[in-house]
Amino acid sequence: GPLPSLSGSEGDLLFLLDSSGSVSNYEFSRVKEFIWDLIRPFTFGPNDVQTSIIHISTTPTMEFPFDRYLSSGTVQQAIRDTQQLMGDTNTGKALSYAKEKLFSNEAGARPDVPKVMVWVTDGFSTDDVSEPMQLLKDMGVTVFIVSTGRGNYLELSAAASQPPEKHLHFVDVDDLPIITKELRDAISDAIQASRLRAVDITSSSFRLVWPNLLSQETGYYTLEYSPTDDPSSKRTKQVPGAHTTFVLSDLLPETTYQVALIPESNVHYIPPQTTRVATLAEEISPAQVLISESKPHSFHVSWAPTPDSVMGYQILYGPLPGNSVKLLEVDGTQNSTVVENLAPNTTYLVTVTAIYKSGKEKSLSAKACTQEEASKVRHLRFENMGPNTVKASWDSADGKVLGYRVRCRRQTGRSSLMSVSPQIRSVLLTDLVSGTTSKVCVKPMYKNQPGKGLCRVLHMQPATEAQGYKHRQRA
Repeated sequence: GPLPSLSGSEGDLLFLLDSSGSVSNYEFSRVKEFIWDLIRPFTFGPNDVQTSIIHISTTPTMEFPFDRYLSSGTVQQAIRDTQQLMGDTNTGKALSYAKEKLFSNEAGARPDVPKVMVWVTDGFSTDDVSEPMQLLKDMGVTVFIVSTGRGNYLELSAAASQPPEKHLHFVDVDDLPIITKELRDAISDAIQASRLRAVDITSSSFRLVWPNLLSQETGYYTLEYSPTDDPSSKRTKQVPGAHTTFVLSDLLPETTYQVALIPESNVHYIPPQTTRVATLAEEISPAQVLISESKPHSFHVSWAPTPDSVMGYQILYGPLPGNSVKLLEVDGTQNSTVVENLAPNTTYLVTVTAIYKSGKEKSLSAKACTQEEASKVRHLRFENMGPNTVKASWDSADGKVLGYRVRCRRQTGRSSLMSVSPQIRSVLLTDLVSGTTSKVCVKPMYKNQPGKGLCRVLHMQPATEAQGYKHRQRA
């Protein structure tokens, strides 16, 4: 239905769209519908909102520059006409390319308006995104992330602008409409025209962003800020005239600050701009503990968030059941560590405790399981048993195997999954179509978790008349 127009906004809005082969055609079409619906109420033009799309693929590609389509109808038609490129998911390259285009005249970007980027991803990337993303945020870009896959919460929450509750969304591709209004309102807040505003707000800091009012030659800015209930504690910072962003840190949690930006111009008078910013409540860490990279004698422990108010973390771990406990200590800036010298095929209780600078402590626990020693299948073999049937056999895995799981992903037709007892080390794969390939994987199952699987590609030869046999003509 019709939506009220969102006028009074001015900004360059970039969509970083996963166009690689890791996204299905159906998912790509649903994401296009989502973007189309998201921007419907905005007013487009040289003094309003401008938008562009950059494809994530083997090589990043711009679908259209910011200043090509300057009406709602033409923008929406351009989105409908956007085609998937396929290729690799080189997101880091695309982010570096986006940084260049967000600030370039050739791409139609404007130097004095807010910059917003919406990255729509299935959560997978073949290259590093942290460094190019941080460069974008350092230049004042507000980053929203919409993950339609599982993704890594720690990596994506670090990549998005702060706080992640406002800038990071995990949603199934079919449920994208659920977040449309919330994301649209947040984008609208970020691109309000020509005003001093705060982004990346945390419990102890926020980043101020303002339009380009001065230059290095024409003056400098004075920033004044203080809690609204204690104006006598006012602090002052000087910022060079070429800057349009500055981070205020060492702030109090859950406190509203009055901020004034005073342009000190040696050319003409420019009125001050003011805003009020409320810091967030102090982050509670750890809010989640994740176990990954489990091996026979080690596993990786990570946690989030890592607020500045935490001095260090203590990791207690011990086998279950049992009373034996060991301690690891890491710095407060770290969000992960590797626990080593463990027993194989054992369940451990891991407790991560945050030690705050104030002396407070907060703990959260999780269970972790080490793998069996050399817990993998060996020597997967195929034996032709007929025109559409193959026998798959393997050598037993080490340790106390409870059974084996055999998965066959066929090029055509249904995939199959079979579970067999530990004494059985072969299965018959039927309904295999001649001239096709299938991927066969065998994985040992243990008490605590699966072992490492072994996969091989099975090629079915095209059907031909068997050699040495002829059809006999009947008289």
